[in-house]
Amino acid sequence: MSSHSYTSLWHFLIFSQVTMDITYLRTPLAFFLLPLVVLGAPTDEPNLTEPAPGTCKRCCDPPDSSTDAPPLPPSHQPWPYPVPEVRPYINITILKGEKGDRGEPGMPGKWGKEGPRGERGAQGPKGSKGQMGTAGDPCKHQYAAFSVGRKKALHSSEGFQVLVFDTVFVNLYSHFDMFNGKFYCYVGGLYYFSLNVHTWNFKETYMHIMHNEEEAVILYAQPSDRSIMQSQSLMLELQENDEIWVRLYKRERENAIYSDDVDVYITFNGYLVKPSLD
Repeated sequence: MSSHSYTSLWHFLIFSQVTMDITYLRTPLAFFLLPLVVLGAPTDEPNLTEPAPGTCKRCCDPPDSSTDAPPLPPSHQPWPYPVPEVRPYINITILKGEKGDRGEPGMPGKWGKEGPRGERGAQGPKGSKGQMGTAGDPCKHQYAAFSVGRKKALHSSEGFQVLVFDTVFVNLYSHFDMFNGKFYCYVGGLYYFSLNVHTWNFKETYMHIMHNEEEAVILYAQPSDRSIMQSQSLMLELQENDEIWVRLYKRERENAIYSDDVDVYITFNGYLVKPSLD
């Protein structure tokens, strides 16, 4: 073999070794060594894979893959540097999968603001009759009412005076004591009372509706040259054995109520509005 062939073979081995080393180096180092290898290789050397023109091959010679292999087409020639591997990248976030199962309901949130009141609905059907209640106390009346009057005038004295009545209009179950001029409560509950009197000319009218021994309300009229009808009313919640009565105030100046022994000018009324539940 000629010296020129040895030189070409030496260059080929160096080129192959450098190429194998470059494949294991990182890309910046490979691109740094590639120009040195390419520039150092001869450009006018014949291709080692092609047999020299005019040579012959004997049948007893061993097979040589470098000489028997057909030359690769120009488009399939190996590159002298590693080609980076291209891998497609797929953004899986833009791929829409199948609809998942429905999740469990979350915790209820806070109540919002109350909305406007809706319109009144239609009236419902009448309900069924309820059961009969328990029997009450047969000895206890659940009603109370009275209405009494007075035909005689009354003048104040040195002390307080109980207004006693002489005419009965209504006295249910005799709860009003005509002799003492007092109403005695036998049924506790809510009561309504009213007092009506006629004032006396040039005299003061000064009275109280009493609840037990305390003044509940006052009926008062200043002295005047004209007599008038004066009234007072109230509601009280009474307990059993409470007393309601009318008292004329003691004398400090002329204090009186008018009547003529014929007509009734003074009346006192009361009745039970609602009994207590107990």
